[in-house]
Amino acid sequence: MTKVITFKNRSVPVHYPSEQLSYMELLHNKLLEMEYNFDFRKKWKRIKSVEMIRDVAILQYSDGTKLYLEVC
Repeated sequence: MTKVITFKNRSVPVHYPSEQLSYMELLHNKLLEMEYNFDFRKKWKRIKSVEMIRDVAILQYSDGTKLYLEVC
């Protein structure tokens, strides 16, 4: 399934399996926690999409590189 999340005025699609809806809430809470991390906010501007695999968010850049973020 796909859901669009917004963080700091930037919307990004999040792909996740349908049975893992609870991990979307964990991702939302982690983004709120990272709100004042300026390094993460700079990285967020280049994110193309996010893929959730259990409790790990894989942030994919437009150049193909990935950043792994543990959300629990």
